[in-house]
Amino acid sequence: MAKASPAKLKKLQGEAKRAAAARKAEKAQSRIAAMHADVEIDAYEDLDGNWREIGLAAPARHALIDEGLYKVSDLRKVSLAALKELHGMGPNAIRILVAEMKKQDISFRN
Repeated sequence: MAKASPAKLKKLQGEAKRAAAARKAEKAQSRIAAMHADVEIDAYEDLDGNWREIGLAAPARHALIDEGLYKVSDLRKVSLAALKELHGMGPNAIRILVAEMKKQDISFRN
């Protein structure tokens, strides 16, 4: 078998790179289409606006909504210990909520 010329090798490498790039782009497009096709609106989206405004992460927002707490003033209904027990409540979420409650002069239930 004869050795391919440098020009032929360069041409083949370019074709291979273009084909790989085309496959990668097609895969990305199909992934994007799959993500946007028939996406159900998040059930929490309508309810977590107040929590989004103060900068809570999604797990903390979902935990609060699941407990029926939709705004900062609703936190009067629960104790700090009960809030810490919620799945999704981390130290950062607690810190944000406590700071927001201090701003609004609200305290937890004892």
